[in-house]
Amino acid sequence: MDIGIIGAGMIGGTLARRLVALGHHVSIANSRGPDTLGDVARETGAEPVTVEEAVKDRDLIVVTIPEKKVPDLPAGLFANVPDSVPVIDTCNYYPRERDGRIEPIEAGKAESRWVSETIGHPVIKAFNSITFRSIGDKGQPKGAADRIAVPVAGDDEAAKQKVMQLVELLGFDAYDSGKLDDSWRQQPGQPCYITDPTLPELKQRLADASPKRPEKFTGTAQSPGTRQDPR
Repeated sequence: MDIGIIGAGMIGGTLARRLVALGHHVSIANSRGPDTLGDVARETGAEPVTVEEAVKDRDLIVVTIPEKKVPDLPAGLFANVPDSVPVIDTCNYYPRERDGRIEPIEAGKAESRWVSETIGHPVIKAFNSITFRSIGDKGQPKGAADRIAVPVAGDDEAAKQKVMQLVELLGFDAYDSGKLDDSWRQQPGQPCYITDPTLPELKQRLADASPKRPEKFTGTAQSPGTRQDPR
């Protein structure tokens, strides 16, 4: 596939490296421009491009940037991207450490629903509940007893299936975790978050999730602080 990645941080860089190794053509972009991505290109084999180029004529797109930066993406960036092209949202909301308060999310909207409405394109929620280290190092063959399971949520069934196939190719059990509005079950603070569950464990942890946002992941009047001093 021809894959575009917006975001060259830990998740974006790790996905780029793994996907290139699987034979995909990967283009990667950040907010500072392709001239700043030389090291990423050498380490991953991905092609540095502009954000606009990262979404043009791609088979699949990944958005993996801080939640607070989603509104800063260029206006109309996805206007010419067909709805049939899966857009994976790996973003997580960290109000106290980084993002500050995003009121619709604080009011109960699923994080990925807010992302979808903000960019004006359907998204599939995946790779947000697993660390970059696990993505990079812990993929295993199908059938391995301790193979990690990754939840995948979204409204477009065809797009979701494409993403689930990609998850499987990376060495993880893909689990259909429901519609996009169900994706709160895999958000930060929920039982499956960064716990590397097997498939049976993932199913139980999603079932055990609570719709009440954990206090640690709820913004305050002082938010944001820092990772060292969350507020």
